[in-house]
Amino acid sequence: MQERDIIAMSQKELRRLNVIHRVIDETIAQVKASEILGLSTRQVRRIEERVMEEGDRGIVHRSRGKPSSRSFQEAAKDKAIKLCKTKYEGFGPTLASEKLFEINKIKLSRETLRGWFKNEGMVYGTRKKRPHRNWRERKHHYGEMEQADGSHHDWFEGRGPECVLMGYIDDANSRVFAEFHEYEGTFPFMASFKNYAKKYGLPQKLYLDRHSTYKSSQKSSIEDELNNREPQSQVQRALDELGVDAIFARSAPAKGRIERLFRTFQDRVIKEMRLRGIKSIEEGNKFLKDYLPIFNKRFSVEALEKGDLHRPAPKSTDLDKSLCIKTPRGLNKDSTVAHNTKLYHILDKVHTEKVMVEERINGRMLIVHKDKALKYKQITRRPVRKEAKKPYTFRIKKVWHPPMDHPLKGAFFNRRYPHINSYSQKEKGAQKEKGLLLTKT
Repeated sequence: MQERDIIAMSQKELRRLNVIHRVIDETIAQVKASEILGLSTRQVRRIEERVMEEGDRGIVHRSRGKPSSRSFQEAAKDKAIKLCKTKYEGFGPTLASEKLFEINKIKLSRETLRGWFKNEGMVYGTRKKRPHRNWRERKHHYGEMEQADGSHHDWFEGRGPECVLMGYIDDANSRVFAEFHEYEGTFPFMASFKNYAKKYGLPQKLYLDRHSTYKSSQKSSIEDELNNREPQSQVQRALDELGVDAIFARSAPAKGRIERLFRTFQDRVIKEMRLRGIKSIEEGNKFLKDYLPIFNKRFSVEALEKGDLHRPAPKSTDLDKSLCIKTPRGLNKDSTVAHNTKLYHILDKVHTEKVMVEERINGRMLIVHKDKALKYKQITRRPVRKEAKKPYTFRIKKVWHPPMDHPLKGAFFNRRYPHINSYSQKEKGAQKEKGLLLTKT
């Protein structure tokens, strides 16, 4: 019995073979077959000739069973997987493909790496499914509104101190500015905003959360209520002086653009710094100066409208006047001012009851009156007060009244009130008799 060859075909190829056999049998014309198969008449003619020469095997694509010309050699594949398991451990397919090309000159698509990761059982972070949010249209102009916040994270992965990334992202084109600071507070915000303003200018609006650094949590005083104003934090006061409107979000999703940026940075920036061995805030800020232009070039978008609404930043001295902590203090009659448990002597002659103490970002402290800095010196040694002797206290002697059963008082009382005494004796006698009767019964 003659053996038959088994040819593996797809449904598409089986359909083609059926139509080509009809063409060979002259049941249908080549033009009709081209319409049925969606091919040109020339292609139908070539397939017909191949089937007539090779038989049914001619319908199968000739590249079947052959390795792809785009497939990687096993050595290159093993090298890439080894790098992803060691040097790029924890990197996702997208970031790993970028680093393999930038550093190791191995060009791979992210989907190729994704398939290799799946086959090797390699674990990497995946994006969580986001809950549905109402869409908000972006602002139309660059500089119209910036979203700002601080991200607390172990940015150096234990190689350095824990710190905060102060980040800014434009709502129109997603351009990013960021700096590392020791903590999220008034001075770190003011320092980062000063550097932002010097580089890009002052935005029209700043979108912040309700952290106590940005929005005051104090209750309105009587003076505030009388003047119809709300208590301000130092940040609110500084932004008002610079003409920047502060908008406060009521939830984290409301400022989702900056929150998503921090998630991206916690993946990409951390791994970039790991590759460079960065372990301090100074090194991190130096790295960000070189990295952010590359990041913005790749991930920023075009604003809907052309034009930059940033206002030119005032001179550095004017920025320092606003971006500082201002505290009003009373001026004593001896020209001294108390601030932070320290005493300062004003050397200039000034006729006022209150002065303003300004604590600058650079650590300087100024005492100002009517925009003029006053000369002062700290009083380090105060006169020691001698302890006063305890004054002698005179105690008024209380008059002693003897009790009723005192013998002297009893004699005096009997002489003065004889009828009361006889009555009390009769009462005592009656009680004794009553007690005797009870005991006898």
